Amino acid sequence: MRRRGAAAGLLVGLLAVGGWTGSARAQPRGDDSLGAVDFPVSCSAAAQTGFDRAVALLHHMTYPEARAAFEEVARVDPRCAMAHWGIAMTLFQPLWPTRPGPAELRAGFDHVERALELAPPTERERRFVRAAEAFFADPVSTDYWLRIRRWEAAQDSLFAAFPNDVEAAVFYALAHLATGQTGQSARAHADRAGEILARLYDAHPSHPGVMHYLVHSNDVPGREGDSLQVARRYGEVAPRNPHALHMPTHIYTRRGEWTESVRGNLLAAEAALEQPVAGGWVWDEFPHAIEYLVYAYLQQGADDRARAAWERLRATPRLQPSFKTAFHLASIAARYALERRAWEEARAIEPRQPAGLDWDRFAWPEAIARFARGLGAVRLGRLDETRATLATLRELEDRTTGSGEERFARNIRVLRLELTGWLAHAEGRSDSAAAMLRQAAELESSTPKHAVTPGPTLPADEQLGDLLTELHLPGEALDAYRRSLERYPRRFNSLLGAARAARALGDVLEARRYYRELLDAGDGGSRTAVFEEAWAVLVPRR
Repeated sequence: MRRRGAAAGLLVGLLAVGGWTGSARAQPRGDDSLGAVDFPVSCSAAAQTGFDRAVALLHHMTYPEARAAFEEVARVDPRCAMAHWGIAMTLFQPLWPTRPGPAELRAGFDHVERALELAPPTERERRFVRAAEAFFADPVSTDYWLRIRRWEAAQDSLFAAFPNDVEAAVFYALAHLATGQTGQSARAHADRAGEILARLYDAHPSHPGVMHYLVHSNDVPGREGDSLQVARRYGEVAPRNPHALHMPTHIYTRRGEWTESVRGNLLAAEAALEQPVAGGWVWDEFPHAIEYLVYAYLQQGADDRARAAWERLRATPRLQPSFKTAFHLASIAARYALERRAWEEARAIEPRQPAGLDWDRFAWPEAIARFARGLGAVRLGRLDETRATLATLRELEDRTTGSGEERFARNIRVLRLELTGWLAHAEGRSDSAAAMLRQAAELESSTPKHAVTPGPTLPADEQLGDLLTELHLPGEALDAYRRSLERYPRRFNSLLGAARAARALGDVLEARRYYRELLDAGDGGSRTAVFEEAWAVLVPRR
């Protein structure tokens, strides 16, 4: 059944999306065009057409639909070994926080074994299957990152053997990005993958994997302006694919282009509702788009629109019970309260909700909800509650570190340090408070942003600016807000904090610059008191 939200009719009228004309083997199908993939395999002609479409869906990370497409290829040509490679490749998501469970690992291993039994006739195909085998080997092992590293090594070997093969290069770039998530090498891996993909783009400007993974390569500080035209083109090439519509907004968010982010995520959310996954669940791409949408609205000061989007998500039944869904439910609740400084709302957030999700697997999302609750409590003087929250955050951090998910643990550690700083401030230990928030900011800046989130729950430097403002240190506060804006441009509260700090320093020209940018970033939002404050400085009464 096709699902449409109340805003769908308005979107059709207001948000036109461009089409694309593909190659002979990847003809556009109305709104379902996917881009141009030409991945020749030793299968029948009918299977080849379906195989190219399935690979395009895989590159768009439309995993449920890609799996169904590869299964159809196997039905059309039972001797097509690469169809089973494709099915296996849909059972893990290298750049997402989802981790394959025992059933997925066993199924992936079985499909790799089936592909090998069918004896792919070319060395190239055998290497692709062996690369998938590198991930799924030893299906009872729980070491996810060892699997990712083995997969990358196999893809590297394949790429070295076939350096002019587009798919070998694209899958290696993806694997290289995936391994960059585990340590301090994220920027180097993004640069390497981006170099490979940028070269490919010149010859293959409609390839979904080239565009998609190039956007991921550029979703790091300092690269957000690289190949901007690729991000803008990606959604046009696949105008009804939810993830293709959403991905450019990673770059728009990095650049503080809130109107473009709103537009892309409205389209992505509607498209996601049209593609329910197995079991009738609403695909977790829907809450993913909604969080980026809420984030953009909040940076425009459009709290009413943010609330409407948040309420729409909460009213949506049968959300896919995944890490992404858990993350976005917890994160949006935290953002909506904390960005508005609604401390009572933050303190009232209930962690581990909805109860039907397996929260023992989702420590980072749980930590976000607990952090918001603890920050609300400390700002309201409920210090015992804050101390209890800090103890829980420590437990979640330790548990996550023990499971090998160091990147998740670092994000929890940032939250713990921030809350520790605010507790120190409430206890009158100002120097310790500032030191904790500076430590949080340093850790945050050295931790790569995960693709699941538009940004930190609250930037640590922005919080440091707030703290220094309360300590009547406007010069230091302004420096902190500037650092926050350098990393997270056009954030509403950082702009507001910088403007007020500049005013406190008597720097009217600097204050006006920040207020002007605040008004420019806003879009008729509902924080009218702030907008009136800005206009009063920009157009003072005589």
